[in-house]
Amino acid sequence: MRWVTFTQAKFAADRTGVLVDGRIHACAPGTTLLNLLGDDGTRLAAEGDQLRRDPHDVFELDAVQVLAPIPRPPTVRDFYAFEQHVRTARQRRGLEMDPDWYELPVFYFSNPYAISGPDVDVAIPPGCLEMDYELEVAAVVGIGGADLDPDAAEHTIAGYCVLNDWSARDIQRREMKLSMGPVKGKDFATSLGPVFVTPDELEDTRRDKSFGLEMTASVNGVEYSRASLADIFWSFGEMIAYASRGTRVETGDIIGSGTCGTGCILELSLVHGTERYPWLQPGDVVELSVERLGTLRNRVVAGSALRPLR
Repeated sequence: MRWVTFTQAKFAADRTGVLVDGRIHACAPGTTLLNLLGDDGTRLAAEGDQLRRDPHDVFELDAVQVLAPIPRPPTVRDFYAFEQHVRTARQRRGLEMDPDWYELPVFYFSNPYAISGPDVDVAIPPGCLEMDYELEVAAVVGIGGADLDPDAAEHTIAGYCVLNDWSARDIQRREMKLSMGPVKGKDFATSLGPVFVTPDELEDTRRDKSFGLEMTASVNGVEYSRASLADIFWSFGEMIAYASRGTRVETGDIIGSGTCGTGCILELSLVHGTERYPWLQPGDVVELSVERLGTLRNRVVAGSALRPLR
């Protein structure tokens, strides 16, 4: 099923619903997508079946504002799981692949308070001159657990959506020289959406570790990035298992894939130069598309001025 979280002028709170023939069959007010998770998908499927037959309300998509599917997730972990992206970025800086990358599906925690959805302006963070997008897919944990093995972890996944892990590359570069981070180079914005798609909708595209879904990114209508989710090195099950090692993952946690090959300006500019692939500027429109998961569109706008600490 394909779910959306949305807001509509006549209702004070966010709503959720399932897409049926391009229209939203909405749950009763007060029901959220997060409320419907937490088991093996039975509750979500039952609610979806009920909504198809007897929705509480029906909305046209163009009459609502679609939000991030999980507007305030408990945690956001973003991984580093596409070898082409990692290899290209390291080689262009004179670095070989670290053997540990093939042993450890590393991640960082991002900011759950900075989640936004489609068609929401994203401000350049204070002091940033090198704004970038990152083309990714996110898995959403449906059932919490600890010390999971990869097979069990794969079965915790409730659904998938498009993720844009916006980056302030110049700030990130300075911070990570100090062996900490990414911090302010990442935590200012993460975009998710437009839809939340359950795994059964993708199963016919299954390719070994992942799904054969085409991923593209464009800036101002010009294609920049093209890859396949099937190219991922670490499966989402492996990533979630690693995240749960010695601790827990919980319902609603966001698990980002990391950037696909060619999936950001940093990688493209290292190969082709910044004249061909300049950093994002106010007014630029970024569209990330993943087959069956939809298109996540956001406009970049100017941010606030940098306030000195001293």
